[in-house]
Amino acid sequence: MASVMTEMLKGTLEGIVLAILQDQPAYGAEITSRLRDEGFENIAEGTVYALLIRIEQKGLVDVEKVPSEKGPPRKVYSLNPAGRTQLAEFWDTWTTLSARITQLRG
Repeated sequence: MASVMTEMLKGTLEGIVLAILQDQPAYGAEITSRLRDEGFENIAEGTVYALLIRIEQKGLVDVEKVPSEKGPPRKVYSLNPAGRTQLAEFWDTWTTLSARITQLRG
């Protein structure tokens, strides 16, 4: 079951992270912690950081470097207008896909 969950998450993790960022800006470790709090315990921190790099490159988030008490500045990610649009598309697609899967399940 864990491998099925992992495979399904690969396609949805971007939308999940964008949804987390819609609430408030966060840095990588905060996002990972929030994911774990929401029940996604098996997501590695490295997976989250790789995803953050991708969504930054796609222009879906704004990044601010904030001083850290421990070590180098942290990159804090916040959802920008392009990210909000992408998140809205994610939820529309999710709603459609979920309804179709539910219908197939009977």
